[in-house]
Amino acid sequence: MSIPLQLNDYWISVVKYRKEKVMKFLCLSHIDEQKFDVMSENERETFVKECFVYDSVLRRNGHFVRLEALQNAQNAKTLRYRNGNVSITDGPYAETKEQIGGILLLDANDLNHATELMSKHPGIRVATFEIRALDEESTAKVNVAENP
Repeated sequence: MSIPLQLNDYWISVVKYRKEKVMKFLCLSHIDEQKFDVMSENERETFVKECFVYDSVLRRNGHFVRLEALQNAQNAKTLRYRNGNVSITDGPYAETKEQIGGILLLDANDLNHATELMSKHPGIRVATFEIRALDEESTAKVNVAENP
């Protein structure tokens, strides 16, 4: 059974505005914790300050929406659905050198602009950034359906 969705005028205008002006991008930071761990305390403090300074530049220029840092991946739980059951394991999804360290929500004109902005972020020295555009049209539909 499908439920007919109707976007109210507000959400339609939000989606149209975003398509014409700016888009939202989610930047996943995959941190190599070993690179961070080998820094001296002084190097770490300097590095973090450099990141804060660049975040302030993004904020001043209207690109910074929100940042969320994550605790160490060893504190995670991973849930999987297999054979009709949910299995829960301690730790990250995969044993890899890099783990998701945080997310940054960014406003940019397009993917190339978002890439340019994040390529200048000091965090690139210890992390890999994966940048994805948000699907704001689908999000608007879901929000309308869940909050009529």
